[in-house]
Amino acid sequence: MRVGTVREIKNHEYRVGLTPESARELVAHGHDVWVEAGAGAGIGAGDADYGAAGAVIVPDAATIFAECDMVVKVKEPQAAERAMLRRGQILYTYLHLAPDPEQTADLVKSGVTAIAYETVTGADGSLPLLKPMSQVAGRMAIQAGATALEKAHGGRGVLLGGVPGVLPAKVVVIGGGVVGFNAAQMAVGLGADVTILDRDPAVLERLDNHFEGRARTLYSGRASLAEQVAAADLVIGAVLIPGAAAPKLVTRAMLATMKPGAVLVDVAIDQGGCFETSHATTHAQPTYVVDGIVHYCVANMPGAVARTSTYALNNVTLPHALRIADLGWQAALKANPHLAAGLNVHDGQVTHAAVARDLGYAHVAVEQVL
Repeated sequence: MRVGTVREIKNHEYRVGLTPESARELVAHGHDVWVEAGAGAGIGAGDADYGAAGAVIVPDAATIFAECDMVVKVKEPQAAERAMLRRGQILYTYLHLAPDPEQTADLVKSGVTAIAYETVTGADGSLPLLKPMSQVAGRMAIQAGATALEKAHGGRGVLLGGVPGVLPAKVVVIGGGVVGFNAAQMAVGLGADVTILDRDPAVLERLDNHFEGRARTLYSGRASLAEQVAAADLVIGAVLIPGAAAPKLVTRAMLATMKPGAVLVDVAIDQGGCFETSHATTHAQPTYVVDGIVHYCVANMPGAVARTSTYALNNVTLPHALRIADLGWQAALKANPHLAAGLNVHDGQVTHAAVARDLGYAHVAVEQVL
């Protein structure tokens, strides 16, 4: 199979779909690997590194999209990239379709076979291809929130950990999954006053046992959520419903109860965001203010630490890429129902139930297209 990767064109996105090491593995399996010139620059991987791994360097993305059987990316294809997709081609990348009707319509129209990292499952029900980026984003959320809290960036002027004689910042983490856990770890490490909200008693018990009193856990109901948000200096939105649009848990009315200059960091923004007032921002302009509350809603947070993120991502995406290339997408998905869960769009049909429900498409089960 001819497998290609392109330079990412989303704002301040420096990750790349294949590292030179991943390219070498694909070549060792007998596949042709084409890499757009400069694709790895953001992680410090030059064209010579890819060439040494056996990849072919091509001058532009158009060549990759026109000639490769499978395109491996990081972020969802942008409009110009979607225009180059074609029927019968495999697209293997993050998609986040539920809050993105335009992208979904373009993928359906193209006829491409689109496999989304974020809906591939693990044997334990986890999302292993999403997990490393959730770990990165959770940890970055505290860094970003701490910066946004600085007065020069529009925040309250509060230091997360406080100092002797001055109370630390109150950090509220909504959601106790991978993002929430990693955000809480970072916040606790900096000495903040941390509360984690979740609706799953098993998750609350696990977190409570892990933090041993260094962070509090609280069942997330309407009253408890409103009370915690009102008292917070920094709120981390870490809610995920796999494949579906994120629920709007923090309403605009709640902003009026918050301290002026408090900060909201919406890590769920890829799935539409879990704050009513959220809209996607970029690393170039990461924040905006609504009703005196600073919002940080960067949709590709891990792109800022591209080298760490790319290698962490390739560790989990490469094994499936090899299976798809070795067996073909149909055989690979038939052999692995967890990989099959990643199929979102195929030949003009929406094959993920949550995406179809949220965007009003007829749902065609994966089993039907296999």
